[in-house]
Amino acid sequence: MSHKFLENLPLFGELDDSEQIEVWSHVNTRSYTKSNIILFEEDPGDSLFIIKEGKVKITRLSEEGKEVILSILGEGEFFGEMALLDGESRSANVIALSDCEVFILKRDDFLDIIKSNPKIAITLLEEMARRIRKSDQQIEYLSLADAENKVAMTILRIAEESGTFKMGQVTIEELPMQQDMANMSGTSRETISRMLSDFTDKGYIERKGKKLILLDYEKFKTEFSKSL
Repeated sequence: MSHKFLENLPLFGELDDSEQIEVWSHVNTRSYTKSNIILFEEDPGDSLFIIKEGKVKITRLSEEGKEVILSILGEGEFFGEMALLDGESRSANVIALSDCEVFILKRDDFLDIIKSNPKIAITLLEEMARRIRKSDQQIEYLSLADAENKVAMTILRIAEESGTFKMGQVTIEELPMQQDMANMSGTSRETISRMLSDFTDKGYIERKGKKLILLDYEKFKTEFSKSL
């Protein structure tokens, strides 16, 4: 595979050809099978990971020992940046949701690349700011919303992260497992199942196997955001 693949990655897409070649010279590739643990919380943070193929979930354990899913990331997205920048241990676990292939950049190499390519640092800061805003929103709706709204906001979150928008509808090709959705929303698998059936009966969504179609994104968002 050539360095041209970097053109499709938000973190490196604005670099010119020679800059991409330089970055590519430091990249290693690693594969993980579904359910593999890629990173453990408290591991040393010496690498940045960029997803070439597949999906991962970012998780932590609550005080009760329950998994809480902070985010689901897919192709072109990255993780491990916080520990990479401050040199501290990992702040969360990362688990493969599917078979994955990732690019890995070591901390020293990445910091050298940032020094010579400030555009990467700007993109990195923008993405970190976006993630902080999303985390704040997640904390707000998990603390204020009832079960119906928690599930609705989780669907909206998944739609915004991985859905395809077309003429007011959003198609999520592969909805996360119900237990994973429960861990994202702070509810139970049974609540997820019940709410998905309820949203289907009310005409908000259609489900076809693992695919979910949000029939009117703006209406759904307005309905369940106004109560927060």
